[in-house]
Amino acid sequence: MSSVLYDAQGPRAKRRNVLFTAVFLVALVALLWWVYKTLDEKGQLDWAKWQMFFTSGEPWSTYIWPGLQNTLKAAALAMVIALPLGAVLGIARLSDHAWVRVPVGIVVEFFRSIPVLVLMIFGNALFAEYTGVSSDDRPLYAVVTGLVLYNAAVLAEIVRAGILALPKGQAEGAMAIGLRKSQSMRLILLPQAVTAMLPAIVSQLVVILKDTALGGAVLTFPELLASANTMSAYYGANVIASFTVIAVLFIALNFALTTFASWLERRLRRAKKSSGAVLKVDDAETAGTGAGGPA
Repeated sequence: MSSVLYDAQGPRAKRRNVLFTAVFLVALVALLWWVYKTLDEKGQLDWAKWQMFFTSGEPWSTYIWPGLQNTLKAAALAMVIALPLGAVLGIARLSDHAWVRVPVGIVVEFFRSIPVLVLMIFGNALFAEYTGVSSDDRPLYAVVTGLVLYNAAVLAEIVRAGILALPKGQAEGAMAIGLRKSQSMRLILLPQAVTAMLPAIVSQLVVILKDTALGGAVLTFPELLASANTMSAYYGANVIASFTVIAVLFIALNFALTTFASWLERRLRRAKKSSGAVLKVDDAETAGTGAGGPA
């Protein structure tokens, strides 16, 4: 039996695939065994290096919880600022006026091309030279500034691409009933584009959460990953244990964010039985009258 995507495998192809799968599994088991033996020989799997995470609250209250708070604070601030800013820039890039579209396009492409770490370093120097922000708060300001500038530019492209991906008939139909472009964007295009853009937006929010670790590596921002270095040194060089716990926390945070976004997307799709936003008759008449249409 053949498929649209590929032809059905013959007996030789099936045997070959089974052989490749078996070889891969054997190689994977051998690699895992080598990693286990190496860590065991180095003493990284000794219970003494792991027990403080299960028997004591000190590493959680002294190192992990403060670092987690700083990570969430920086990520939340960056998300709250970057999301609306990216939406505004993305819509501005679709403007019919060149004096709006061209400068915004230059700004977006400029910040999208610069590594976020460079933006953080630049922000730190800017705050140190030209503002009165204290040295304790400066790393947080620099991290948030770098994350906002870079991710707002990326989100602007996501918004622009999501709107352009909609069928042209949506905008033409809105014009046919007398809606202005701003009303068409707000009532027709954006409600549909948001649902389509949600997976890409969530992916970028996950990037924001993970990129907070760059501030700890370079700007001494006391975020979650930076706390692992201090914690591992204090508890006798249990590097593997400390970074494993931090990695699990990052995975849990990103999984929670992705799960929430998936739930929100399903809810939005259930709320809209059709593919577009529903415009009431009264709204259409009011919009048409306001746009200079027939009374």
